[in-house]
Amino acid sequence: MSTALAPALRRIRSLLPARADYAAMRRDPRRDLLAGLTVAIVALPLALGFGVSSGLGAEAGLATAVVAGALAALFGGSNLQVSGPTGAMTVVLVPIVAEYGPGGVLTVGLMAGVLLIGLAVARAGRYMRYIPAPVVEGFTLGIALVIGLQQIPNALGVPKPEGDRVLVVTWHAIQEFVKTPNWTAVGLAAGVALIMLLGARWRPTIPFSIVAVVAATVAAQLFHLDAAAPIGDLPAGLPAPSLAFLDVSALGSLLAPAVAVAALAALESLLSATVADGMTVGQKHDPDRELFGQGLANLAAPLFGGVPATAAIARTAVNVRTGASSRLAALTHAAVLAMIVFAAAPLVSRIPLAALAGVLIATAIRMIEVGSLRAMAKATRSDAVVLVLTAVATLALDLVYAVIIGFVVAGALALRAVARQARLAEVDFTADLPGEHTAEEHALLAEHIVAYRIDGPLFFAAAHRFLLELAEVADVRVVILRMSRVTTIDATGALVLKDAVEKLNRRGIVVMTSGIRPGQRKALDSVGALDLLRLDGREYATTPEAIAGARAHLHGAGLLPVVPGQPGPSGQGSGRVPEEAAR
Repeated sequence: MSTALAPALRRIRSLLPARADYAAMRRDPRRDLLAGLTVAIVALPLALGFGVSSGLGAEAGLATAVVAGALAALFGGSNLQVSGPTGAMTVVLVPIVAEYGPGGVLTVGLMAGVLLIGLAVARAGRYMRYIPAPVVEGFTLGIALVIGLQQIPNALGVPKPEGDRVLVVTWHAIQEFVKTPNWTAVGLAAGVALIMLLGARWRPTIPFSIVAVVAATVAAQLFHLDAAAPIGDLPAGLPAPSLAFLDVSALGSLLAPAVAVAALAALESLLSATVADGMTVGQKHDPDRELFGQGLANLAAPLFGGVPATAAIARTAVNVRTGASSRLAALTHAAVLAMIVFAAAPLVSRIPLAALAGVLIATAIRMIEVGSLRAMAKATRSDAVVLVLTAVATLALDLVYAVIIGFVVAGALALRAVARQARLAEVDFTADLPGEHTAEEHALLAEHIVAYRIDGPLFFAAAHRFLLELAEVADVRVVILRMSRVTTIDATGALVLKDAVEKLNRRGIVVMTSGIRPGQRKALDSVGALDLLRLDGREYATTPEAIAGARAHLHGAGLLPVVPGQPGPSGQGSGRVPEEAAR
């Protein structure tokens, strides 16, 4: 048993923090402490805002930032990653809150943590890199739009309408505002957003989000702006850990939302870690350790009333830009937020909800990279389609469906592009066969022998067209299929190849092959195509040998060559395949 458990134990040990992680924290602690303080100032309004947006309240956002932020910093796979509540996760949580309530969200977070740890142990981190860039850009755009629209009720100062569809909720909020306008809330939200957006252009290093929120809070207190509803009372500290929310009977119905949350946490965290690596020199994250750290973070956060967490790209970018070099910065960020929770809860509770809405609206606007979207849209028509479709699906459906739709469409378009590369090309003897010349080619055509080279993949997406092209062969007695340039073949391609050979044989046309590669034999053999191609020794190693075999077959059967000048394989004097079939 110990022998069987040894690989699993080694795998788990590789996911735990190493001595080098702690050694890095001692290299430049002053810079890391300063970076962590800066990130905490940036993260405070975001944590409050995303907690409110999720439906669990500002205290849930703070608990997530503290607990999940600390555990992900300790156990994650990146030295620079900062974790906590994010806008993308909020987009997924809103419908879960509407259907299952706060207890359902906490349970979903707990289950997602288990799933993330399972993905880490299964070494699934490496596969996240295969998500196409247009899908990532599309759902980032969609998330930005959803985050912005989610803030409309608080920005307009109206009660949040019932529902989980952001477009419907936004429309109802606008209708309510028209009935009873609240220009105080609009002014605070617009002012905070403008300060953040303009300030970022003027002095990018200054955390204008906290400056704007403080200014809005002071204005609301000084001028007694009663129309600007505050966050409300916050507990002076984190609640004691508890599993009171857990309803075992509901686990089955919550599995699908948990899978969605885990998938999003994995995707966003690994994307953020990749961005952080690209912003530095010498930093490289471990994707499986990152999943493990996020799993532990999501296991712990619900115990303290926190929402599911993930790495935050914006906060991670601030961390890198302010000089962070180790996990100490992210730990400092969590510690500073914890001190705010314990020491400044009464002050934080006075922040107007409209001010937090302004912070998130500005954040959503800054998430939209116009240059990147323009470049992606111009790359290819397929990329543009995937990007737009993913963004629209994110807005109209939800993020998980959007990623699935974008991934499936991107895969289908990629298969279509690859399938188009597969083609039948009539052999060019002057280029491919040394010693043979154009006269020899015409002689073969006169003998009703034609050779085709199959270029590219022969799989399910390309096989049908291959059969159509090969079926156009006419007035031929021997067809030679050159297989040396087939890049891949699957069961569908092998079946279609077998079907084509059988149809040609029924027409009295002998099919010979050359250059079948070892990697192709398994697929061909599995469907019986290999036996058919080997019939009567019709498989050859090289094309010249196949040509010699074709001539021997014709002469052995007593089939004399036709007179040169007669119609060739296509029924035309040139003897070439029609242009449509040669492409």
